[in-house]
Amino acid sequence: MSAMAATDHNKRITALLSNAALARLDRLRLQPRRRLTEKRRGEHLSGRSGSSNEFSDYRDYVAGDDVRFLDWNILARLHRPYMKLYLEEQELHVAIVIDASTSMNTDGKLVHACRLAAALAVVALGGGERVSLHVFHGQAAAPVEMGPLRGRAARTGLFAFLERVEGGGDAGIDKAVDRFLARQHSRGVVVLLSDFFTRGDLTRVFNGLFSAGREVWAIQVTGPSEQMPELAGDARLVDCETEAVLDVSITAELLHLYHDYRLGLERNLEALARSRGGRFVSVSTEDEVEWILFDLMRRRGWLR
Repeated sequence: MSAMAATDHNKRITALLSNAALARLDRLRLQPRRRLTEKRRGEHLSGRSGSSNEFSDYRDYVAGDDVRFLDWNILARLHRPYMKLYLEEQELHVAIVIDASTSMNTDGKLVHACRLAAALAVVALGGGERVSLHVFHGQAAAPVEMGPLRGRAARTGLFAFLERVEGGGDAGIDKAVDRFLARQHSRGVVVLLSDFFTRGDLTRVFNGLFSAGREVWAIQVTGPSEQMPELAGDARLVDCETEAVLDVSITAELLHLYHDYRLGLERNLEALARSRGGRFVSVSTEDEVEWILFDLMRRRGWLR
C-alpha cells in the first residue's frame, strides 16, 4: 500500500462505509409505510392530534382546553370557539436484527449485512430516530445487543460494534425473532438481515412482528455460490449449522430444482412482507453496497 493510500485509509471514519457514502447517507431519510411511532418527540407524524406545526383539523372547544390552540379568527367570525388540531410528531424506533449464524459466514454475507446495517442505522440516527442493534448467533447463546442509540454522536460506538461482529452458531431467523420479540416491546420498523435459509416457519416470523406493531424490512443477503453453485458429479453436502450430511449426485435436473426452490423462497418472502405492509429485497454480496442504498433502495421507496 502506498503512503497516500495508507493515509486515506487511516482517515476513514469506519471500515464499513466510505466517507463519501456516509456524507450521502446524512442527506437521506427512512420512508416507512406505516405510522408505527413511539410516544417520544421525533420527526414522524403519528396521525394523532398533537403539537407539531402541521395543521390537521378542527374540533369544538371543551371546557379546560388550552386556549392557545383556539382559532381566534373563527371565534370572531362565527362567535363559536373551535380548537385547531395538529399532527403529533413522534419518534420512530428502528430495530436492526442481524443473523450471525454459521451460514452467514460464507461468501462474506455477514460483512455485507453489517455494512447495510451500518448504513440504515446512520440514516435513522440522522433523522432523529431511536436505533437498537440485535445480533443472533446460537439458539442457546444470548444475543449481542446495543442501544437504544440516538443522534449522530452515537455513530462512533455503532461502527465499533458492527466492526466486531463475528459469525457462528445455529440460530435460525425464526428463533432469533422469537427472542427479539420477548425482549423488545416497542413499535416501529424492524430490519431483518439474513440469508433466510432456515427450516423455521417464516410465516410465523412475519405474523409475530406484524402483530407486535412492527413494519418488517426484510433484506436477504446471498452469495455467488448460492446464486450459481458450481457443483457436478457425486458430492457430500454438509449443513454448516447442524452438520447434517447428505450424499447426492449433482445433475442438471437437481440444479434446476434447487433454483426453483431458491426463487420460490424469494417470492414467498416478498409476499409475506408485502401482505403485512412491509418490504423485501434480495441482494448478493457481489452487489456494491452503494448501489443497493443509493439506487435500488431509493428506487423502491425505502429511502428518500
